[in-house]
Amino acid sequence: MRSFWADPYLWIHIAGIAAFPLSLLICLLGFAAGDPILPPWLELGLVAGAGIAPIAWMQSQKPFCIFSLLAVALRPERLSESQRKLLAMFLVRRSPVGIGLVALVLTLILNWVYTIAPIAEAITPISSHGLGLIVAAIGFFVSNLFVQVPFSVLLVMASSDADIAKLDPIAVDQVSKRFLVFGIPVNQIVPPIEVPKSL
Repeated sequence: MRSFWADPYLWIHIAGIAAFPLSLLICLLGFAAGDPILPPWLELGLVAGAGIAPIAWMQSQKPFCIFSLLAVALRPERLSESQRKLLAMFLVRRSPVGIGLVALVLTLILNWVYTIAPIAEAITPISSHGLGLIVAAIGFFVSNLFVQVPFSVLLVMASSDADIAKLDPIAVDQVSKRFLVFGIPVNQIVPPIEVPKSL
């Protein structure tokens, strides 16, 4: 086991992929509402674009800072040197090709959800198809978030201790400039775990 795997934020964000099936259910209920108002290819394209584009841009330009949970985020000055080295590795491991492949797979899954949506017509609580498309777009946005972020975490976790050790930590004043730090800044979210200083 690599020493930096002791950081709980890595595992918390990998576990976030568990929200993926729920977000797909939201898409299903959205698509199932009412009768289609646009050609199927256009409805699917609008929902796919709304879900993919923001997250793909974020992960390729200004990755999500994993030291954030829900609506709170660790203050940059509270990040240890080891954690700031992990952030540096997120930039090194950033893969536009990987982001694109994940987006393609998610789009194929969304197409399947759209195809089977009629089976949920009787149970969807959404009253109109227009509102349903908005709900589906939100659900697919969440799907992308909870798959793309764990994907980037897995790329970092595939690194070795030596890979991490040779990196310079991201400067404290650069964290919010190079990463999307979402949430109210706090001094602590989860109890600290000692990470070996060899990082």
